[in-house]
Order: sequence, then structure tokens, then C-alpha cells
Amino acid sequence: MSSAPQDAGNTCAYNTDWVAVKARWGQSIDPVEKTALAGQLGYCPDIPLTVTLAR
Repeated sequence: MSSAPQDAGNTCAYNTDWVAVKARWGQSIDPVEKTALAGQLGYCPDIPLTVTLAR
């Protein structure tokens, strides 16, 4: 996740997109990634995320 944008305004969008892609393709996250996402998403508004699963 070192390629995350530095602009705080884009951090929530970047991280929610990251989670959506992982969910779409059924990919898991490792403990380090989970900690990073939890820390960054903790400052984002609580907005539902709709994901269409890949076939």
C-alpha cells in the first residue's frame, strides 16, 4: 500500500476502491494490510460500499 495517494482528500476514495477490488475478486488481506486500512479508513465517512463480484 505504499502507492497510496498523499492527498488526504483522495485517501478515502483510494482505500475504499482498494477494498472493493479485493472483495470483487475474492482476495484476502494480510494482517499488515488490515492494520493500515483500518487506520486510514477510520477517518473516512461511514458510507455503504456496493461490490459486484467477479464471475
